[in-house]
Amino acid sequence: MPPGPYRIADIASQAGLSVATVDRVLHGRAHVSDRARRQVERAIAELRRQESQLRLDGLSLVLDLVMQSPERFSAAARHALEAELPRIRPANIRSRFHFREGGDLDSLASVLDGIGRRGHVSDGVILKAPDDPVIAAAVDRLRERGIPVVTLVTDVRRCRRIAYVGLDNVAAGATAAYLLSQWVSAAPGAILLAFSDSGMVGEQERLDAFTTTLARLDRKREVVVIGDAGGLDPAMGELVRQVACQRNDIIAVYSIGGGNRAIAAELRAAGMTPRVHIGHDLDADNDELLRIGVLSAVLHHELQDDMRRACEQFLRFHRILPGAPATALATPEIVTAYNLPRRLGPTAPR
Repeated sequence: MPPGPYRIADIASQAGLSVATVDRVLHGRAHVSDRARRQVERAIAELRRQESQLRLDGLSLVLDLVMQSPERFSAAARHALEAELPRIRPANIRSRFHFREGGDLDSLASVLDGIGRRGHVSDGVILKAPDDPVIAAAVDRLRERGIPVVTLVTDVRRCRRIAYVGLDNVAAGATAAYLLSQWVSAAPGAILLAFSDSGMVGEQERLDAFTTTLARLDRKREVVVIGDAGGLDPAMGELVRQVACQRNDIIAVYSIGGGNRAIAAELRAAGMTPRVHIGHDLDADNDELLRIGVLSAVLHHELQDDMRRACEQFLRFHRILPGAPATALATPEIVTAYNLPRRLGPTAPR
């Protein structure tokens, strides 16, 4: 297997393998697993793809993006990080990705521990994970090995992460409550509130802020809460079907996590068309649902800005930039079909 113009050390760093293992793979020697061969192939492909964005010499860092999230959001996060990396200065940054849609927390902690065992290779971890003692302990173990962690979009509390970067989730939940109270007004009916994972502290913050604010603005409004579907359409659809078997008065939806396509489809199948449907994040699904009128608005924050701020915290940690790492909160932006970001193409006709 030809290594191309890349040093074995760079391939090993990208693959998360030892130099000796990579050398055996490249020279076709015996006693090499198929998994190691695939890792080396992926690493060379990653280096080739990143070559146009950054140089492999000079001051450089390697960051690991670890996410438990639906594939649509992980893909958006990866795109955002890769789009931002060429602009980061004064260091060159290379990235590796560890994505999963679900699974037990022990296996997710093992992913973090695996990064830690290659401590000299990773210069930082961007993490989206549930707020759980198992994950917090793994973050602390990384920190003990000198690897800083920045939590993204949702925080992990009571651990030694160096910063949280992402949406101000309390402001987002309160904003959703305000919008629904105004748009639904005095019309009768209940609000369906759907969340993805009760272990994600960011979603819990949105939920708490929403219910607290709505109780003040529209105190008689009933809220039907469903969740822990992982943001995945099949599981979310089943939860909505269960609600639809019991009632037919859903007038609005606040989707804290994901699964908006399934939510809308199941309500429509049950003969309910909510006046308002608010979601989060402009991933591919929500972009389309906004354009066709299924979603009324999306509470959005630019992932690319989050990625830039996350990288800045690592540069500060490693004393490449002045100052100490610090949490950076993004203000939620209300996006409709009429003010979509230009990067997504034309807005709705006016």
